[in-house]
Amino acid sequence: MILRSSLRRVTVALGLLFLTLWWANPACAANTIQLLGTSANGAPTEFTVKTQILVIMTLLGLLPVLMLMMTSFVRFVIVLSLLRQALGLQQGLPNRIVTGVALILTLLVMRPIGENIWNNAFLPYDQDKIGLETALKTAEVPLSQFMLAQTSKSALLQIASLAGEPPVSEPKQHAFTVKLAAFVLSELKTAFQIGCMLFIPFMVVDLVVSSVLMAMGMMMLSPLVISLPLKLLLFVLVDGWTLTVNTLVTSVRAY
Repeated sequence: MILRSSLRRVTVALGLLFLTLWWANPACAANTIQLLGTSANGAPTEFTVKTQILVIMTLLGLLPVLMLMMTSFVRFVIVLSLLRQALGLQQGLPNRIVTGVALILTLLVMRPIGENIWNNAFLPYDQDKIGLETALKTAEVPLSQFMLAQTSKSALLQIASLAGEPPVSEPKQHAFTVKLAAFVLSELKTAFQIGCMLFIPFMVVDLVVSSVLMAMGMMMLSPLVISLPLKLLLFVLVDGWTLTVNTLVTSVRAY
C-alpha cells in the first residue's frame, strides 16, 4: 500500500514536471495562447478544464522519457550496467533486474522532490487554490534546484553557449531546457566516473588470471572460467552491493 501511494505521488509529480518543461518552451506557450485566445485586456486566458485534461493525459504518456532525463535514473542504470559487465554477468544479471534496481534507487532519491511537488504544486492545484500555470512554475523550482546541484558549471556554460543564451548572474536564471541538457550531460560524466572506479578492481583480477594462465601454458583455457568465480567471491567478501548502492545514493547531492 505504501509503495502504491509512493508510485502514485511520483507519477503525478513527474507529470507536472514534464508539463513544466513543455510550458518553459516559448514556442509551445505561444501556440497555447493562440489556441486559447486572449482576454479583453490582451492578457492570455487561463487554461480551460478540457484543455488541461487533454494536455495532461497526452503528456503523461511520455513519463518513461521523463524518468530517464529528469532524475538520477540515467546515472544509476549506467553504473549498474558497467558493474555487470565488469563482473562478466551479462547472462546472469538480466536487464530487467538492472533496470528495476535503478528504478527503486531513483524513487528513493527523488522522493523528497516528489513530495515537495505533491504538497506545494499538485494538491493546491487539485483543490482549485492555484491555476495550472502557477502549479507548473511551483513544480519547476525544486526540480531545477535538484538538477543544478548535480550539474557542473562547465556543462551548464557549454549548453548555454550552444543554445545562444545571454550571460546570466545566477545559474537558476537559465532556461529550463538548458538546465535539463546540462544535467543529462553531467549525469553521463558522473556515471562513467563511478563506473570506472568499480571497473578497475575486476580488471586487475582479469589481468592476474590471464598472466597466470599464460605462464602455466594453459592458453586454450578461457580466463573467464577462472576469473568469474574469483570476482564473484571478491564482490561478496567486500559486500559489494551495499558499497555500490551506498556510493550511488551518496553521490547524489542534496538540493
